[in-house]
Amino acid sequence: MTMSLEVKPESLSLGPMGADRGEFLCIFGTGDLGRSLGQRLLQSGYSVVYGSRRPDSCGPIPQGAQVMSHADAANTASLIFICVHRDHYDFLQNMAPYLEGKVLVDLSNNLKKNLYPEANAEYLQRLVPGAAVVKGLNTLSAWALQNGLLAGKQTYVCGNCAAAKQAVSEVCTRLGLGVLDRGSLGASRELEDFPLQLFPEWKLPLSIALGLTAAFFFYLLIRDVIYAYVEDGKDISFRIMVSLANKVFPIVSLVMLSLCYLPGVMAAFIQLYRGTKYRRFPDWLDRWMMCRKQIGLVALGFAVLHVIYTFIIPIRYSVRHKLISSVVDEMKNNKTTPFDFDNTEAWGTDSLLVLGALGFFLYVLLGISSLPSVGATLSWREFNFIQSKLGHLTLSICTAHGYIYGWNKFLRSSTYKWYTPPGYMLCLIVPSVVLVLKVILLLPCVDRALTRIRQGWERAPPRGHPGKLKATNL
Repeated sequence: MTMSLEVKPESLSLGPMGADRGEFLCIFGTGDLGRSLGQRLLQSGYSVVYGSRRPDSCGPIPQGAQVMSHADAANTASLIFICVHRDHYDFLQNMAPYLEGKVLVDLSNNLKKNLYPEANAEYLQRLVPGAAVVKGLNTLSAWALQNGLLAGKQTYVCGNCAAAKQAVSEVCTRLGLGVLDRGSLGASRELEDFPLQLFPEWKLPLSIALGLTAAFFFYLLIRDVIYAYVEDGKDISFRIMVSLANKVFPIVSLVMLSLCYLPGVMAAFIQLYRGTKYRRFPDWLDRWMMCRKQIGLVALGFAVLHVIYTFIIPIRYSVRHKLISSVVDEMKNNKTTPFDFDNTEAWGTDSLLVLGALGFFLYVLLGISSLPSVGATLSWREFNFIQSKLGHLTLSICTAHGYIYGWNKFLRSSTYKWYTPPGYMLCLIVPSVVLVLKVILLLPCVDRALTRIRQGWERAPPRGHPGKLKATNL
């Protein structure tokens, strides 16, 4: 037996949603999600009624809301939010007469993908064929609703009835959410899978960080630990935990920071080459540019680890033992290590520390401004100044920090163990390339051409080359 799941718009008992700020909205379920949603709806000017199987003992509800039985609550509103688990949907089938012509918003999610043969929203529509089921708001957590962290967030809706989706969208808009229509109810399984994704925007940055960490760790392990054991017969494997790690962290941090700004530079050169801004970038570059914030935050994390490890180095047993031994040797031999009166070493050490401290400060400033709550308080010009101007300044300072670290080691033959360059030399390649390319883009002739392109100018195609747009000067 086949049952139609489509509800005609004229059969819905919808009033002008949003016209009356005292309009009743109904919520089935008094758990954390139901209470948080009700609180937000009350703050947005709606009147809220809860439907509960135990109206007298359902627990605390938001002040200003009412609670009654499911049937009574359904009679007061034309739009009902279903905030109960799929396992408890059976009671809705018995309430089908009370839900006729209503809009049911399914907020449920599952513990894992493909847990049931059909999506929760489709199952609900099959239980209550006379209602218009809309899948939506399931990507919001109770915590986000309680704390009002909805500004700038986007929610998805899907359903078979356009009028029902419009009603739900109006409520979402009043809550401060952006709404994206994903089509018919058949898309509900895709929407239910969204909350089950684990850090989808962080997969590429974390993969890059993990790959760089593993590559440089094994590279430095061979150069430092294995080389010392093979060539000198020394077992310095104890350095793996702190010294080796503290070489890997700044290397990965600097490379990741440069990878934040490399795609922007590449995009600028692509626009200069094409002579237009109206052509899409390659997919790989688009994806790279979309995750620059995550790459930068991962880079900041590695920088924090570098700072922490640097502070704990003096309290290590090997360092304390070396200092005590050197002091004892000087006392026995009645000799004192002469101070470098040329101040070369002192200048190098102080410059290294100052650039490191200043670079880390700017690093943290970039990370703080990346937070949505902070970025929302900045104008576009302020945000661009911090993320672009100060960002490139941070990259310059951190790169200079790396160069000063090895300023007197580049020409030493002992630096190249087994004819391999040290890790800090390799990590300076990418940021140096980024900075050189950025300097080229800042040249007046290049900057002027790029600015014109980004303002809408397009280069004229060669004569006799059909199929291309003529240049426009907008």
